[in-house]
Amino acid sequence: MILALSPLDWAVIALYLAFSVAIGLWFSKKGSGGLAEYFVAGREGTWWLAGGSMVATTFAADTPLVISALVRTQGLQGNWYWWSSVMGGVLCVFFFARLWRRANIITDAEFMELRYAGAAGTFLRGYYAFFRAVVCNAIVMGWVILAMYKIVFVLLGWPKGPSVWGLVGVSVVYIFFSGLWGVLATDFFQFLLAMAGCIILAGLVLVDAGGPQALLEKAAAAAQAAAAAGTQSPVVAGDQLANVFPNFQSSDLAVLTFFTLIFLQWWQSAQGDGFLAQRLFSCKNEKHSVLAVLFYSFLHYAVRPWPWIIVGVGSLIYFPDLADPETAYPLMMIKFLPNGLRGMLVAGFLAAFMSTIATHINLGASYLVSDLYKRFLVRDASERHYLWVSRAGILVMTALAGVVCLLMKSVYTAWLLASALMAGPAIIVLLRWYWWRINAAAEIAALLSALILALALVKSSFLGGDQHYAFRLLIMIGVCTGTALAAAFLTQPEPEEHLEKFFRRVRPGGWWGPIA
Repeated sequence: MILALSPLDWAVIALYLAFSVAIGLWFSKKGSGGLAEYFVAGREGTWWLAGGSMVATTFAADTPLVISALVRTQGLQGNWYWWSSVMGGVLCVFFFARLWRRANIITDAEFMELRYAGAAGTFLRGYYAFFRAVVCNAIVMGWVILAMYKIVFVLLGWPKGPSVWGLVGVSVVYIFFSGLWGVLATDFFQFLLAMAGCIILAGLVLVDAGGPQALLEKAAAAAQAAAAAGTQSPVVAGDQLANVFPNFQSSDLAVLTFFTLIFLQWWQSAQGDGFLAQRLFSCKNEKHSVLAVLFYSFLHYAVRPWPWIIVGVGSLIYFPDLADPETAYPLMMIKFLPNGLRGMLVAGFLAAFMSTIATHINLGASYLVSDLYKRFLVRDASERHYLWVSRAGILVMTALAGVVCLLMKSVYTAWLLASALMAGPAIIVLLRWYWWRINAAAEIAALLSALILALALVKSSFLGGDQHYAFRLLIMIGVCTGTALAAAFLTQPEPEEHLEKFFRRVRPGGWWGPIA
């Protein structure tokens, strides 16, 4: 179904774009004050601004599409893929938010030299910066662009190449000059706009179906009928649609996946690295960093997902057979939203897209400049020089994200690949804060084994495919943790004077007996 947007829809979208660019340009003076201003907002961010930016970034254009697709294919229980991370959020609130702020750094890659001494710490900083900026960050931006392209294709039928590069170009404009201040300011506005559009769509779906109970009954019946007739993509069994938990009396993959997610998946999100850490670095003090994570966690887990889930359930009634389940959400937009409101929700998705892509472009540029260019190539140039190199880094990250997007087909598959890459070293990443015996050799072993294993397993004829994610996760965490601990005990610990410097600055607690 291809439907051009009306002039009223285009007017709403144009108004949004003008407002977002104006906010970015307004903050251009703040973003020109140096690297600390550009990448961590001068460490003057408030809890509500930083927390709102976190939730806006994780909104993205991809999340509604994937969550509605998970509901269609796995039922409500499919959401445990990300619901399980709530425990990681709790740990971040009460343990790690303060520690990141005390570290007083610009990027989490810089943490490597704070924690580890000598050439090994320097290598880790460079490797981690390259890995996060080029590998992980490009994958994340690639799936965000892919999701927005799917919306554009359903609505307008535009080809993939021009759509991808057009979307990337739009998102660069305001961040190019304003840095993190522009991202923080626009994020809050963009989240409100996107959330309002999603709530309106969910309300229209509920009213049309006759209420929540009728929605579930009709969707279950439609799913059952579609499964019996045969569908182009998997559809959840009707009697499993509303189940929050799998059937524990069975021994199928759903049960193994559930327990793997509940007990292992969330470790990777507990310390809050990447863009979450960047938001914590930007907070004015420790109290604001803790409140920022708490505010983010409440909106992320308790408030934001339900409109998407409602639309995903409803899509089974109106579009029971889809070749690509990730197109269900934009198809529901076309069906239910009139002119004007359709433009508002497209603007909302564009807002979510721009928020996320701008965050990751800024984050990737911070790695490239602070942790690679300034650290290893040009150390003593002016702040103005580094700002312009940062902006060049933004263009590099943008081009890389566009190329990665063109190679992707499924947002959810990309989610699983990124999760596996980060989950492998997760236990070692947490232990390094609290146990003095974790050294650079342990972290190097964990990171390298994770990269090799993730790529090997996802290509495996036995364990490839989304349905085998739990098996891959178990293998990744077990092998990476074992390899890292072996490396730690086969090599010398970090020098005591370096560990003491780290301990005095961060004050982490835990097992620091010889140092504390």
